[in-house]
Amino acid sequence: MAKDYDPPMHSAEHILNQTMVRMFDCGRSVNAHIEKKKSRIDYRFQRNITEEEIKEIECRVNEVIETDMKVTEEFLTRDEAKKEFTLSKLPEDAGDLIRVIRIGNYDACPCSGQHITSTREIGVFRIISSTFDNGILRLRFKLG
Repeated sequence: MAKDYDPPMHSAEHILNQTMVRMFDCGRSVNAHIEKKKSRIDYRFQRNITEEEIKEIECRVNEVIETDMKVTEEFLTRDEAKKEFTLSKLPEDAGDLIRVIRIGNYDACPCSGQHITSTREIGVFRIISSTFDNGILRLRFKLG
């Protein structure tokens, strides 16, 4: 059964991932559950984040959303994709052509999910909670 992605929420996940990489150098998420009403995403981390950091993440993500960046797709051969991306999260049967989603010049990531065509379609991003347990930082977020 195919996953039922919510394109705005899924695109927001990409922006959040890149924001976390840029702010904390923590790498992209290790797990995510994306739904229309609210979503959660997990990172390998050393601690919980502060309220000030949550506000900064929200601010940066919303700034990207407001710039109205185009969301595009391209296809790379597996060998080309290996040069730019870590492909370990791809399913075994992903094949030799790898789909890459680019959000303007802010983020690029191999992905099979559905996306919007412009970041403005996402709406307002908000982190509703964070928890830290055993090396995993979990952020819960919603749009609107």
